[in-house]
Amino acid sequence: MRDVRFTERELDIMEVLWARGPSTVAEVRDALHDDLAYNTVLTMLGVLEQKGYVTKEREGRKHRYAAAVERRAAGRSALQRVTRRLFGGSREAVLLHLVEGAELSDDELRRMRDLLEERLERRGGEDR
Repeated sequence: MRDVRFTERELDIMEVLWARGPSTVAEVRDALHDDLAYNTVLTMLGVLEQKGYVTKEREGRKHRYAAAVERRAAGRSALQRVTRRLFGGSREAVLLHLVEGAELSDDELRRMRDLLEERLERRGGEDR
C-alpha cells in the first residue's frame, strides 16, 4: 500500500469528496466549514490531483473532482504512521491506548472483543 499523506486542509477537502462524491470546485467550497476563496479550493484540488489523490473530469465548462483514494486506505496509512512514530511500531500499544485511554461504552468494548475473537477464529486460534 502506498503511503497516503494529507495536510489538514487537504483532508478537509477529501472529507467533502468522500461524503458527497464527485463534486465541482464550487460544491466543495460550499461544503467546507471554512470560508475559503474559490481559487484556494481550486489550487488545493490541483495539488491533490498532482499527488494522485483525486481525479477530474470535464463537465461542460467545469470540472468534477472525485476521490482517487478511499477513506479506509487513507486511515490505514495514517494509523501506520502514528503506530510507528508514537507507539514504536507496536499495534498492541495502540490498542491498549485506545482501550485504556478512552471512555468506551460496554457495547463498544463488547464489539472490540467480538472482533478480536473473530480474528482469532479466522486464523485458527494459532496463538491460543
